[in-house]
Amino acid sequence: MSAVQKTTRDQPAIQVIERMFAILDVLAAHSEPMPLKTIAERTGLHPSTAHRILNDLATGRLIDRCEPGIYQLGMRLLELGNLVKARLNVRDVALGPMRELHRLTHQPVNLSMRQGDEIVYIERTYSERSGMQVVRTVGGHAPLHLTSVGKLFLAAEDPQRVKAYAMRTGLVGHTRNSITNAAQLEAELARVRQMGYARDNEELELGVRCMAAGIYDDSGQLVAGLSLSAPADRLQEDWLGKVIDTAVTISAALGYRPRNSASVSRRL
Repeated sequence: MSAVQKTTRDQPAIQVIERMFAILDVLAAHSEPMPLKTIAERTGLHPSTAHRILNDLATGRLIDRCEPGIYQLGMRLLELGNLVKARLNVRDVALGPMRELHRLTHQPVNLSMRQGDEIVYIERTYSERSGMQVVRTVGGHAPLHLTSVGKLFLAAEDPQRVKAYAMRTGLVGHTRNSITNAAQLEAELARVRQMGYARDNEELELGVRCMAAGIYDDSGQLVAGLSLSAPADRLQEDWLGKVIDTAVTISAALGYRPRNSASVSRRL
């Protein structure tokens, strides 16, 4: 039975997607580049059909054409795999320090990553003792410019990319405190770059304030943000140092070594 004739409970609804999966599986099963004829035989596809799909996969860099008629898995799969690996590692490394920060503050602690024009919450530690209803759950998302972690990611961008973001999103606000114009955003990001941390002053949700610090990997890349959320009238400034120190701990566990050894918390 060919690869495309096998039936499973989770078959793709679109036939061409199923055929793409079959081709990728066949290539993954062989360490050496494969000729079109062999790929077609192993997948049960007509050579012309396999050729068309291979061309599309090559356009998307999911496979590489080593030479005419010879194919192997592409470097983009490695890039995507490393991205997924980094996300999983960040979560695994961060969970213990997040729980300790929550123990010290009794407030919700969030781990977020950038996905396009939004941040996505990938982990959270909280308890009923925080006195705040948890609205943003794991898997939830929010615009970059309305969140403390989102501001960290925007502050790491060059000005032209920030302008493009503002044009693309229109800087739509959620509350009366939301940043809704480019000048405001530019000034806010300048503060974030200067201080090394970011805040959300009831910009996403009225009654909720946040403070955030960045998490960096071994290459110095900003890969996630750690934030603490609290009712607006209960947020304590001495928590900021704890948030920053926790982010530093997580970054160090990921192999990050800052060029300037001075801690951001010393500027508080």
